[in-house]
Amino acid sequence: MTLPLDGVRVIEVGQALAGPLAGAILADMGAEVIKIEKPDGGDDARIWGPPFGPDGETSLYFHGQNRNKRSVVLDLKSPADIEALHRLCETADILIQNLRPGVVDEIGIGPEAMLERHPRLIYCSIWAFGYQGPMRLKPGFDPLLQAYGGMMSMTGRPEDPPTFCGASINDKATGLFCTIGALAALRQRDRTGRGCLVDTSLFETAVFWVEGQVNQHLATGEVPRRHGTGAAVIVPYQVFETADRPMCLAAGNDRLWARCARVLGHPDWAEDPRFAKSRERVRNKTVLVPLVAEVLRTRPRDHWIEALEAAGVPCAPVNDIGEVAASEQFAAVDIVQTLPESGVRVVGLPISFDRQRPRSARPAPTLGEHTREVLGG
Repeated sequence: MTLPLDGVRVIEVGQALAGPLAGAILADMGAEVIKIEKPDGGDDARIWGPPFGPDGETSLYFHGQNRNKRSVVLDLKSPADIEALHRLCETADILIQNLRPGVVDEIGIGPEAMLERHPRLIYCSIWAFGYQGPMRLKPGFDPLLQAYGGMMSMTGRPEDPPTFCGASINDKATGLFCTIGALAALRQRDRTGRGCLVDTSLFETAVFWVEGQVNQHLATGEVPRRHGTGAAVIVPYQVFETADRPMCLAAGNDRLWARCARVLGHPDWAEDPRFAKSRERVRNKTVLVPLVAEVLRTRPRDHWIEALEAAGVPCAPVNDIGEVAASEQFAAVDIVQTLPESGVRVVGLPISFDRQRPRSARPAPTLGEHTREVLGG
């Protein structure tokens, strides 16, 4: 399978998640990705376990984010190794870095210096709080940005404390935005012959996630509150308990609500002036939601899902990770791949080209596995 980024060379000076994820996405799409790691232990994510891979030392987390790459050890405090990095950049298209803010300038590989020496390079910087402002040099991890960026204040039930989202969504989305920016800059270089600087940050990503609520606040001055599993502007659009297990119901418009009301045995609700239109359902949420909840508790979840799906009303069971992995749909999309040599199974790229999902050609590297091969070449 010929991949879209075949022939593109990427240098990744990153660790943890956002930078390595961007590198992994580019690698899965065919780019040659050379991962630069520090001599004393390499990427911190190598030890983020258990669980660990077959060697008992490298975390499965690292395997997932660093497949398809080659590892080169360089001491970026050493002038000789900085010069080795420059030699690699002479043939590179993209450089991704998410070192602690300010470090790249201290060691002489900041964007200005690198782009002056390598004008065709696309230099991607991933920050915690952004490249400008009073917090530009502060470090940050995903939960800190969920807290600072407002997301945590809106997650959970109104009576609960602020709640952390279980997935590292700021790290991962920042990696995605870095990839999008790098590919757009690559396309621009095709026209102009010059590279450019691409900046992304976890804080800007966090603000992007809550853009609807920020827009609402800017327009009204109101501070959005927590709605549990529900939504502020659509009702019913949340998780409900049934006679046995929870399910999610998403009657997202008036047509779907009318069908939902019939399935629930109350077609009159679709005609009730308190509930007939979306705006009124939102206004009368505290009345309607308990009525819906009372009906749903009378039958098991499978009964309601079968009846609602037959009527065309969107709904879903609330699965745990084991149930997701055991589902027929999970098997059908064939998103899990077994890495060569190591045999480690990881979730692959959620993109297919001509109905084929890219597969990793190599496992995650051992620390410095390719130093001699890459620098010698």
